[in-house]
Amino acid sequence: MDYDVDVVVAGGGPVGLMLACELRLGGARVAVLERLTEVNPTIKGGAITTPSAEALYRRGMLPALAELQRQATDRFQAFVRERNGGDGGGAAGQGLGIVGHFAGIMLRADLVDHTEPGLGDAGPAAEVAFVAQQDIERLLGGRADELGVDVRRGVELTGFTADDGAVTVRTSHGTLRAGWLVGCDGGRSAVRKLAGFEFPGTDPEITCHQAVVEMTGAEDLKIGWTATDTGVYAYGPMPGRVVTVEFDGPPADRDAPVTAEDLQARLRRVSGVDVTITGVLTATRFTDHARQVTEYRKGRVLLAGDAAHVHSAFGSQGLSLGIGDAMNLGWKLAAVIGGRAPQGLLDTYTSERHPVGAWVLDWTRSQVAAMRPDPQSRALRGIVSDLAGTVVGTTYLTARLNGGGVRYGLPGEHPLTGRSVPDLELTDGSRLADHLHGGRALLLDLTDDPELRALAAGYAGRVDTLTAGCPDRPDLAAVLVRPDGFTAWAADAGAPMSTAGLAEALDEWFGVPEGAVTPG
Repeated sequence: MDYDVDVVVAGGGPVGLMLACELRLGGARVAVLERLTEVNPTIKGGAITTPSAEALYRRGMLPALAELQRQATDRFQAFVRERNGGDGGGAAGQGLGIVGHFAGIMLRADLVDHTEPGLGDAGPAAEVAFVAQQDIERLLGGRADELGVDVRRGVELTGFTADDGAVTVRTSHGTLRAGWLVGCDGGRSAVRKLAGFEFPGTDPEITCHQAVVEMTGAEDLKIGWTATDTGVYAYGPMPGRVVTVEFDGPPADRDAPVTAEDLQARLRRVSGVDVTITGVLTATRFTDHARQVTEYRKGRVLLAGDAAHVHSAFGSQGLSLGIGDAMNLGWKLAAVIGGRAPQGLLDTYTSERHPVGAWVLDWTRSQVAAMRPDPQSRALRGIVSDLAGTVVGTTYLTARLNGGGVRYGLPGEHPLTGRSVPDLELTDGSRLADHLHGGRALLLDLTDDPELRALAAGYAGRVDTLTAGCPDRPDLAAVLVRPDGFTAWAADAGAPMSTAGLAEALDEWFGVPEGAVTPG
């Protein structure tokens, strides 16, 4: 087919940029359309989950990510020192000892049992969480430039037509003919609406505001999240950042400007503190409507991120859920485009990611239930708070918050199969993530088994092979890691080795061996 590009990605936020980078690593030609000319400064999520940190780590971006977190931590400490009149202890130490929150109930780091699956095996990525969405977008924008992604800012998708062979995309600056179109264009996705995806879910019952303001009288505001008789509010972790949650139904006009007067009235009403807001630096409103498309693909049109699922922002789940979508879809779509896999591989995108999205919707719904100010909900909140004061409760909530429970239903009975692969420390001094930067699959041979390597030899360019030792995991013989970092197959040392299982996994995910490649 004569395409201008292989894939058009509508939306150049973090999800669209992450997907474009993954597609480029797989050899696809990509054009990203982003209607904004600069990164949107409106305050958004301030944290990522461990799987997102792992994804960026596996692509070589952990040092930059860690530096962004250090800067954010410095700003928080400065905020607390200013609030405490120069004292950097107390609240600052508490803030740095928090791993997140559930419905504004803070989760203490010292109560987390890191032996829980998904909490103790992410390597250095587990140390990174507090990075703002805008910083992630800038980081991925630089990565996209390095990889040669064609990012077109100030260009908006206005329509498209799709058939069995191509997608013709109309934009504010002309027309593009592509093999595929992926909507990463947010909760009000034009791609989703134009393609006719079903989008069922639950209606909103709250109105939330998040803003960075200049104000006086903030001395009596509590740092962190606070539940009151009229709702919930948050203050910090930087000067002037406030959040209000009110259970008065959705806003009458979602698009109306957020004014200083409105923010002041709401913050006073929820907090009971007579603050005076003198300026608004950035502000946004959101609700708790929760919806998800029934399928992530219709022919040559796919969705990722908020275009596929929307929910409240509590817990900063949306950004990380979208990055997970991009990691899952990118290598699969690139393999189909490159003729290394049939289109049927794309069916696994919906089957693997839809359950994860559905779980996140329920996670955010449950937080709304624990925030309501009615007596029944406050009683529930008290019980959850008690549980969050225990090791078992905090570990459970933290594991779910961090996405540690994600497991795809892949064939195979090994405990690692379908899970994010542990970041194993190898005898050559490297870690497993160091060998995933190129976006290819990896067969890690821990017992120097030539039969395993011979099976992978026919997948050169698709599956890298590494023979090494791992003293910390003497029980493990070999692991086949997909490009998205999930385990496709694993075997234990000392147990009968099923090379047939490896051969089936290679065929399932990476097509037939070299010399008999199936056309896309």
